[in-house]
Amino acid sequence: MFRRKNPDADYAAAVYRVTAERARAPELFEACGIPDTLDGRFDALALHAALTIDRLRREPDGQALAQAFFDTMFRHLDLTLREIGVQDLGVGRRIKIMAEGLHGRALAYREALAGGPTPLAEVLRRNAYGGRPPDDAALVIRLEAYVRREVDRLASTARNDLVK
Repeated sequence: MFRRKNPDADYAAAVYRVTAERARAPELFEACGIPDTLDGRFDALALHAALTIDRLRREPDGQALAQAFFDTMFRHLDLTLREIGVQDLGVGRRIKIMAEGLHGRALAYREALAGGPTPLAEVLRRNAYGGRPPDDAALVIRLEAYVRREVDRLASTARNDLVK
């Protein structure tokens, strides 16, 4: 009640809304083959969140922005789990698993995008398909092209335009 509000919270919430909306793009599920399931939707969100967090970190106050984004995202996921009927005692455990999943995916995506030893297509195949990689390699190739376009879009977007 008397706590000071994080000055980055409103901005992070706006960026999160845009990120979550992009993670629900029909292209991801139809053309790229991410399953339209709870796990698939989380994987799409984790992918977009990882890319957005990396973009936010390039700002002068990037660490604070990235943390505010992360906090906003997990408050939303907590609320969503409660709304779909997950019992109170199970919410914390699931949030912990989701946070660990986001962290692992973010590291893998970051390394692959930087030219690491594992190609981006392989990292996506392992991490972006709700635990069920597609048999059709063309789907992964389309997702890789989508991710590279998204990285370029984020890199060329000014800070204030990330909320649009």
